[in-house]
This record gives sequence, C-alpha cells and structure tokens, in this order.
Amino acid sequence: MKRLLATFSALLILLLALPASAGVREEQKAADAARVLGEIMRIPETAVPEKMFSDAYAIAVIPDVVKAGLVLGGRGGRGLISVRTADGTWSNPSFIRLGGGSFGFQAGVSSTDVILVFRSPRGVESIVNGKFTLGADASVAAGPVGRTAQAATDGQLQAEIYSYSRSRGLFAGVALDGTVLRIDHRANQSVYGRNTTPRAIFEGRTEAPPSPLVDFRDRLEENTVPQD
Repeated sequence: MKRLLATFSALLILLLALPASAGVREEQKAADAARVLGEIMRIPETAVPEKMFSDAYAIAVIPDVVKAGLVLGGRGGRGLISVRTADGTWSNPSFIRLGGGSFGFQAGVSSTDVILVFRSPRGVESIVNGKFTLGADASVAAGPVGRTAQAATDGQLQAEIYSYSRSRGLFAGVALDGTVLRIDHRANQSVYGRNTTPRAIFEGRTEAPPSPLVDFRDRLEENTVPQD
C-alpha cells in the first residue's frame, strides 16, 4: 500500500508540474521568434521591406524549422502569428505549427527560420478554422528583400502570402508550396489558460501574455511604419 501511495504521489507531482514546464518551453519558443525577427530586421539591406510589414494583415515567425529526410523528406516547426488589430497595432500572438512533406533524393538535416507575411485575412481565417496549405488554399510566393525591393512593394505584389527563410546566415524569399499551417492549441492553452481560442487571443480577451510574447509583439511594432 505504501508503495502504491508513493507511486500515486509521484505521478500527481509529475502531472502538476507538466503545465509549468510546458509553459516554459512555449516562452522559450516565443523568445526565439522575437530574436529571429530582431536579427533579420537589423540589416535593412537584406531584411523584409518595411512596406511589407506596414501593409500586412498578419505576420508569422517560425524559428528553427527542421527539414530532414532520406529519399522521403519532411519539415516541421512551431512559432507565433500576430494579426493587425482595428486600431492598426499588432495583436497578442497565437502559437502555430508548420509542417509539410516532400519527395525526392535528399539526405541530412537542416534548420531554417521562416517568416510569412499575410496580406489579407483569408489565410488566417483558414488557419483559425482548421488547417491551411500554402499554395493550395492561397497563393504564396517568395517575398522581395531589402531596400532595393522597397519600390517593388508598391502595387506589384499579387500573391496573398509572401514567404522568407534564413538558413546558414543567408536570408531570402523562398517558395513553401505544400506547407501546412495550423493553430497550436496546446501551446496556447499552456500560456494563456484553458479553453483559450485564437480569436480570443487576437482580440485581447485573454490573460496578459508573459514577457517573451510581448517582446515579439513589440518587435513587430518597431518594424512597422505607421500608415497615413
């Protein structure tokens, strides 16, 4: 009986500790997303043009997307997405998951930071309502980069979503057709509380987020030119 009680107590302690440890992991992922955004935008010549941020409906940052494979390959990662609010500021971020597969001769493992710029609500609504496939549910294209691309963002961009990646120090637009995005509900509930929905997060109807998530939102504000 004593052994049974000890085992039960140990399991109870473990279960009670799980939400806290999960929250720590999510906060670290948010800190990574804020760091990646800051590092990429620190060099204007190779950054996402400011106009892209200013005209965007939503921005997603997924740090350390892992791509691995041998003949059959796949990629996956977790990050944050914020949407533009009615007053022009950025919302609290929701956690998202990115995943996708590929076929072909390949080997090895690589890690890439990904930024997605959504120019309309449609893609975000699809993610909130289930899952969303880049290139199938909305057009996606490699985004323009740097100061020299600033002029090209004035009326010449036709895709709904523009994608960027940084791998081995190089930052550029990248095609991500076939990649699936979905809300990471478990991560959201670990940080914001039980039964939290992405809509409640975007609309500010949740508990105040921890500082790493606020830092991510602040990074977006810093790189957004106020609209006239």
